[in-house]
Amino acid sequence: MTSDLINGAGRIQSVEINPAKEAYKRNIQGRDFGTLLKEQLEINHPLRFSKHAQERIDQRGIEISETLLDSLKGAVEKAREKGAKDVVVIDAKGAFIVNVPNNTVITTISESEMKQNIFTNIDSAVII
Repeated sequence: MTSDLINGAGRIQSVEINPAKEAYKRNIQGRDFGTLLKEQLEINHPLRFSKHAQERIDQRGIEISETLLDSLKGAVEKAREKGAKDVVVIDAKGAFIVNVPNNTVITTISESEMKQNIFTNIDSAVII
């Protein structure tokens, strides 16, 4: 899409307008930087599960529902805001060890296994 503009010398000049870029500009107006950053992190860095974590989920029969996944994402975001690097996220079904900078679940433990476990190499815990 192009638009004609009159430049300072009184000449008509064609300018290329990118509709997607213009829509993006309209969408970000009035929103704070933190909100925009959070949205971009979620788009560019979704919560992933390492191969090891996926194997543990399969072995231990842990069901990852959309609700649980949303809760995990929220817990990781809270941990990130507090500066956490490696966090254990605990819920009624089990525990998830997450590397926050990489948005990666490293391993998971079922509810029954949590009772006799010690979590090491973490700097934070979030209970959901």
